Amino acid sequence: MQFVPCAIALGSNLGDSQTILKSALETLDRTPGIKVVQRSHLYLTKALTLPDSPPQPDYLNQCALLKTTLTPHKLLQALLEVELGFGRVRQQRWSARTLDLDLLLFDDVILNTSDLQIPHPRMCDRAFVLVPLAEIAPDWVEPVTGATIAQLAQLVDRSGVRQASS
Repeated sequence: MQFVPCAIALGSNLGDSQTILKSALETLDRTPGIKVVQRSHLYLTKALTLPDSPPQPDYLNQCALLKTTLTPHKLLQALLEVELGFGRVRQQRWSARTLDLDLLLFDDVILNTSDLQIPHPRMCDRAFVLVPLAEIAPDWVEPVTGATIAQLAQLVDRSGVRQASS
């Protein structure tokens, strides 16, 4: 079976976020059918402040490029299982979390099902996704807009996103 390139976003703002993100990528790399190819630096970002969201600590965010032999839905299931393994509990939307894994891009696939949208539907509005993704995949063309990730990253307000010190 042939490997397909894909991109994911990782985020954490509960616990030892740096260790959690590193361990999550190691876990994914050991998952059959998934190979971690590249990872961005870590970025410290302000939590989204939405009307229904409780106050929460800043996030540590990162993006990674993977190669997979899994289908998009099987890859999503693998990401959700890794989240669970790191104690992710989905109680309230936009709440703090030990680990959040989002499937952003899957080759040049455009998919819209009840449980999965590719490209990720809010990816183009989020600096905490586009800044780290542009670091490792600047020339990847987002298939809905036809723009490169680098071009999309130039269009968002990046003021709340800064590279974390190592």
